[in-house]
Amino acid sequence: MKRRKIGKSNLEVSEISFGCWTMGGLNWVNGSPNGWANVDEDEIIRAIKIGLDAGVNHFDNADVYGNGRAERMLARAFKKLGVKSTDYIVASKIGHFPGTAEHAYEPAHIRHQCEQSLINLQRDYIDIYYFHHGDFGPGRRYLPAAAETMNQLVKEGKVRVKGLSAYNIEDFEEVVPVVKPEALQSWANALDDRFVQPGSRLVKLMDQHDLTFVAFSPLAQGILLDKYDPAKPPAFESGDNRKDHQAFGAENLKRLKPKLEKLKARFGSSTETLAATALNYILAQPRVACVIPGFRNENQARCNLGATKQELTPEDIRFIRDTLA
Repeated sequence: MKRRKIGKSNLEVSEISFGCWTMGGLNWVNGSPNGWANVDEDEIIRAIKIGLDAGVNHFDNADVYGNGRAERMLARAFKKLGVKSTDYIVASKIGHFPGTAEHAYEPAHIRHQCEQSLINLQRDYIDIYYFHHGDFGPGRRYLPAAAETMNQLVKEGKVRVKGLSAYNIEDFEEVVPVVKPEALQSWANALDDRFVQPGSRLVKLMDQHDLTFVAFSPLAQGILLDKYDPAKPPAFESGDNRKDHQAFGAENLKRLKPKLEKLKARFGSSTETLAATALNYILAQPRVACVIPGFRNENQARCNLGATKQELTPEDIRFIRDTLA
């Protein structure tokens, strides 16, 4: 599998990497649903083996995924599969789990969560450690000290590469010069590629600082796979982040259905083909290092990896953008 470099670092990640959010299972953070239903650890481990065998070398985790469960599960998976965790690139994040701190970016909390993530992952260092969002408090009051704390973790060898995840361009533009990360992360999919489109403000920022982009939700949480029926929209359990989300409502699914039919007519109608088309569309965008689709079983892992068997032409890219615009 092809690999791409993370910023100016010496890390090279597989184009198809695995996102570990689903591994946390059903979960709540500060009263809001933050998890995924129907997670079985044995199925997860079999899926990870399929990824490893195909050349996946990068797993993206966070302290808030199951409030530590996903980190611990990943460590157990490596152990049960008989491989060394340090032979792979493991990312984690700090920011959405505040614990008892007033703000998750208090220096003491950052350090505590880093140490706990190291324990959970059974590692001495985290390869890529992200600030999980761009909210550093009123007036970004926690930003200077948070950035310095992250720098200290790098100096101590507990973090190899700094990352920043955020959800709007203003946060990226104001925080990047202070944190000086190598990797940026946010959503990017064929339905919403605002951050990675050629000429976008974020691409220009990444060009300026020589940064790379890690794309989460490249399948729009499965919506791009045409797996939901508008006549019977899905109902998700309490604790599942998709519960009551309008993206999964009948109106949105009905609006999207004819657009997906156009994609199926051009590229093929199988789930694997739709996944490959969606993932390769994002991989074709400027500054994207990798996509990190989630997975819960062997079938989903194989679908994610199907992207390695497909190539998109510039005409295909334009067709997808025009169809889903």
